Amino acid sequence: MKLPLQNYIESHREQHRKLLSLFLTAGFPQSEATLLLLKLLDEAGADLIELGMPFSDPLADGPTIQLSSQIALQNGVTAKKVLAMAAAANSQLRAPLILMGYYNPILQFGPEEFVRAAAKAGVQGLIIPDLPPEESLTLRKFAGTLGVSLIYLVSPNTSEKRLALIDELTTSFIYAVSILGVTGAREKVATQAVPFLERLRQQVRHPVLVGFGVANAADARHLAAFCDGIIVGSALLHQIEKHWPDTERISDFVAAMRRGLDEKREAHF
Repeated sequence: MKLPLQNYIESHREQHRKLLSLFLTAGFPQSEATLLLLKLLDEAGADLIELGMPFSDPLADGPTIQLSSQIALQNGVTAKKVLAMAAAANSQLRAPLILMGYYNPILQFGPEEFVRAAAKAGVQGLIIPDLPPEESLTLRKFAGTLGVSLIYLVSPNTSEKRLALIDELTTSFIYAVSILGVTGAREKVATQAVPFLERLRQQVRHPVLVGFGVANAADARHLAAFCDGIIVGSALLHQIEKHWPDTERISDFVAAMRRGLDEKREAHF
């Protein structure tokens, strides 16, 4: 039986609609802003929204997301508060919610209790960058029984053996890290990512979304031909940091990304 997020993503793939996934740190720039921002991103064109759980040692994240995490922690955001935010927003959003966070707070919460609470809050997916696929089987099976997909990351140096394992375990999409290194907007990331995405196309059967460094509509337009969608995090948080509470400027940024994905192109995936 397919999980809800898998059905949702496959329906977009069948319609040849490229997915726009947006990352927002819960509690940034203010705790009370999260619900408003989630609704804004949804209305501006997000197909998926990743709600980040702030953590004091986010190893995979660059300076922009690290700063947003620090601010959110200073604002008193905890895992329980993130789950409460997700629950409050879920019924008001068209886009499915995914939680992204590190394993230590989940361990402190209790993995089974956390997944149960996430499912109750309407969360459809979990991204845990520091949980290796080989060590995730118990959590994945438990999440699956509750309708929650566990989403794995792959990078240009992921071995063929691990790619095969991740493709086998995946129940929604594969998160392709475009380049080696941490998150953050970069120049020419689209050009660097293309050979990796072309290789993935030959090696995995599940939809692929690409993130880490996608900075603007031009990146979105270029990468869309080689994957099923893009993930935008640091560039969006930079817009929020720069323009909040000017919601129109933030919405315009998201809408430009959406237009970049929707423009006609040769379909490679």
